[in-house]
Amino acid sequence: MSFREHMTVELDALRSAGRFRTLVDIGRRDGRMVKSGERLLWNLSSNDYLGIGDDRELRNAYLSSFDPGSATDSFNLASSSSRLLTGNHRLYGELEERLAVLYERETALVFNSGYHANTGLLPALSGRHDLILCDRLNHASIIDGCRIADAAFRRYRHLDYRHLEELLEAARGRYRQVFIVTESVFSMDGDCADLRVLCELRDRYGAFLIVDEAHGAGAFGETGQGLCEVSATTGSIDIVVGTFGKAFASLGAYAVMDDLVRDYLVNTMRTLIFTTALPPVVLGWSLLVLEKQCAMGPQRERLRSLAERLRGELERNGLRTAGESHIVPVITGSNDSAVRAAELLREEGYLALPVRPPTVPENTARLRISLRADLDWEDIAAIPEILHQAMVKSSGTKNFSRLS
Repeated sequence: MSFREHMTVELDALRSAGRFRTLVDIGRRDGRMVKSGERLLWNLSSNDYLGIGDDRELRNAYLSSFDPGSATDSFNLASSSSRLLTGNHRLYGELEERLAVLYERETALVFNSGYHANTGLLPALSGRHDLILCDRLNHASIIDGCRIADAAFRRYRHLDYRHLEELLEAARGRYRQVFIVTESVFSMDGDCADLRVLCELRDRYGAFLIVDEAHGAGAFGETGQGLCEVSATTGSIDIVVGTFGKAFASLGAYAVMDDLVRDYLVNTMRTLIFTTALPPVVLGWSLLVLEKQCAMGPQRERLRSLAERLRGELERNGLRTAGESHIVPVITGSNDSAVRAAELLREEGYLALPVRPPTVPENTARLRISLRADLDWEDIAAIPEILHQAMVKSSGTKNFSRLS
């Protein structure tokens, strides 16, 4: 069988399993609405949790500050070089200094994306005499980083810190350094890590703790730092990772740390060294939205309130959900039922896309509802009943919850 025939067979298998993916054009975004095809739908699939990405007033203010005749290079659309050559624009320094002050840490580093951060940190820091312990449901970018690293790599059961401690105990004296890596808010289940327990384990076993706040930054904490701010653990975590591409509605990612670790990463982190730097126009926007989101406590409270009410109504309608954040999964089980539920929601005016294996474990396909602070309850109040009817239709019984 030729290579192309192999690809065809694999794609046919994905189609048969209901896992075949396509790229769908998305049209105009209009606040909490998005145009998909010819229809304007409620957008429940974006990570624009605070609505900053659709804040026309903020965007227009930034764009209007552009002066085509100015000699400033702050609005350049390209950097044309890596940071270690000529791409390290002064706005990098301003942004990293602001992040360090916000998190009350010695320093910060900005990366091109969360994927660059997570696939670069552990391979740079760890070696073949080290061990990485990783939550089983961490994001694919973290898993990829663990696989790229030369260190031994084991997963502990999701949020099972007793299991994690067993692994830490077994590793005593066997490795140069043990790393623990976790998300703070898990992207597919919407549940949260217990950062205080993780910091206690870090201290007890001398581990190096990395926490990815990709879905926590902007959505939690008085100033939007994430769960590390809520739990008052920022100073006890060796590296806190965040992203500009979600609640902050920009591009890139960051990590806060101490000076020694920063110097080491600048000299060893391949995804920082061997990639073209972000353009200045993006860095300037990131500075603006970082400052803007610090004062968005009311929006964060709205997210919390919407999520709590939606989970309650889903459960009252016999639907299976999980988590405790603004990411609200509705677990349907089979791939087909998730796809059909998404189609029914679309017919009713909502864009909430199905998530299937391998993104989530087998038999836990789901709709992933990403809430936004610019939604009102009335906008989403119909969803539990729509999904209830979808599950009745899919399972052929009103007692579908007993089947899952």
